[in-house]
Amino acid sequence: MNISFADHKLPRAGILLLTVPKGTTFRGRVAEIDKKTGGALKKAAKAADFQGEKGSFAELMAPKGVSAGRVVLIGLGNPADLTAHDAEGLGGKIAARFEKGPDKELTLWLDEAKGLKLEMDELAARIGLGLKLRSYRFDKYKTKQKENGKPKLAKAVIMSDVTAKARRTFGELAKVADGTIFARDLVNEPSNILYPAEFAARIKAGAPEGLKVEVLGEKQMEKLGMGALLGVGQGSRRESQLVVMRWDGGKKGEAPVAFIGKGVCFDTGGISLKPPAGMEDMKGDMGGAACVAGLMQALAARKAKVNAVGVVGLVENMPDGNAQRPGDIVTSMSGQTIEVINTDAEGRLVLCDALWYTQDRFKPKFMIDLATLTGAIMVALGQEYAGIFSNNDELSEQLFGVGEREGEKVWRLPMGPAFDKMIDSRFADMKNVGGRFAGSITAAQFLGRFVNDVPWVHIDIAGTAMSSPASDINTSWGSGYGVRLLDRLVAEHYED
Repeated sequence: MNISFADHKLPRAGILLLTVPKGTTFRGRVAEIDKKTGGALKKAAKAADFQGEKGSFAELMAPKGVSAGRVVLIGLGNPADLTAHDAEGLGGKIAARFEKGPDKELTLWLDEAKGLKLEMDELAARIGLGLKLRSYRFDKYKTKQKENGKPKLAKAVIMSDVTAKARRTFGELAKVADGTIFARDLVNEPSNILYPAEFAARIKAGAPEGLKVEVLGEKQMEKLGMGALLGVGQGSRRESQLVVMRWDGGKKGEAPVAFIGKGVCFDTGGISLKPPAGMEDMKGDMGGAACVAGLMQALAARKAKVNAVGVVGLVENMPDGNAQRPGDIVTSMSGQTIEVINTDAEGRLVLCDALWYTQDRFKPKFMIDLATLTGAIMVALGQEYAGIFSNNDELSEQLFGVGEREGEKVWRLPMGPAFDKMIDSRFADMKNVGGRFAGSITAAQFLGRFVNDVPWVHIDIAGTAMSSPASDINTSWGSGYGVRLLDRLVAEHYED
């Protein structure tokens, strides 16, 4: 969808949308349009019992006095309560209501609302962001689509009194949306198309100017001693990869912020084979890596004033004759040994080497890893929150705050010595699972042994990165969760 910004002007065709606050009489431009229609708008609002509730609509077809085919009222709710996330939701609701109708273009008039919590340019831009995110489709493999099922709405013009500012604000947000969409595309791709080398190639191909991309193959990882990561991929005919992305937008020599992603491009469970039902969803077991790739793209595209590193470990976990077995002991890059009790607890093996490599090479301010790591996190938190585990209170609180504001929520769970003991091994320094209880926590405790006292947060996104509930701004199977969360964390707390 093409989204643009302009000064107020009545459209000649298409849909004209007018924003109305909750519980107010028509004022300003809405009153002017009502006058042009001979009071038809008021009559339509009364007939629909329209009170300006947030996201509600009242519609008037082919009104006299204006050229638009439809005039539609959309409720803002209480302007004093309207958040940026709410505004995005309004954009999503608009796209959902009109994208498959007969009209190819809509015009949204924004009018000043008394007590509005947001600046008008942010309101306009956030509505535009919601339109952009909701209009996303992944249908490249559909060869037969009914015409009435295809979106027809191709253009949205958002009109306000702050056109230039709104355009600039949206320009920044649109780059973050592009990163989110890039992540969605990666998660939605089938695994026969998106294997580790192809994933790495897409990161390179999509890299904005200034984003440095380095790809390490298996021989390079062998030299580094990444026995944990390589053990996961040894049953696949596809070579494992480690992709390093660097954006140097901050002060020269300043320590970077670092993001690490689990990229299991397909997870059969290996020798500890998963049940067949639902295994097709394991094409999305690289949601953490997709988020990191989308985030780094967004930071570079918007020229973020920060030094940032993204590292993703890309593997396939397959049950070949050469595959890793339960009972095998591998040596991680850190030198610590790991007894593999269950080959389906593979993501932490990928991440432990990626985490150690990141802290050892880059000496970052902090590390945040993202992984579709445990089904247990969905038992604990459902699909409304991602779980976070951390050795740093300040970083955890920052993430919680931006998550609430951005609508990508996180909830912190405990860690501690009692949980850590659960992953001690009889034969090695540790084992890769800790038993049935506290599965998400013991997974985090495992990762915590590889961060070397760097401030760190682990985000378990198993419930939010794929097959998550539809929302106003996303109906895709792959949500792109985490890109907007982490971009806002950087923007609010870590940019110069």
